[in-house]
Amino acid sequence: MSTTTEAIAFEDAITNTKRGGEIHILLSPKSGNSTTGLMGVVLLAPGEFVSEHYHPYSEEYIYVIRGNPVLKVDGHPIPLAPRKAVLVPKGIKHRLENPGTEEAELTFHLCPLAPRPELGHVDTEPLPGAGEQA
Repeated sequence: MSTTTEAIAFEDAITNTKRGGEIHILLSPKSGNSTTGLMGVVLLAPGEFVSEHYHPYSEEYIYVIRGNPVLKVDGHPIPLAPRKAVLVPKGIKHRLENPGTEEAELTFHLCPLAPRPELGHVDTEPLPGAGEQA
């Protein structure tokens, strides 16, 4: 594994639309040589959402850059706004929605990593569609 540090451009991020919205993975073991976590950006157009899921091994840190998304934690809504942050503990079901009229942009960080990538994310509702997953 390389120990070289380099900046990852948003345009070079791994993009996933399978769970709703656009999830852009910027730093991970595949990009940026992370060994302990995962960092990215979520873009949600008005009316879009990221389907309900949980992380059995990771806490999720979310920070809102713009927009007014709603985070549903175990079904309970938590309204968010720019410059607000929230922590979702490991094992807790959550769903991110954009009921607003403008695009929402958020950053997220998950750590620690699951023992294997396929164990890191558990879907608890049907996915909105099959999008690109790199």
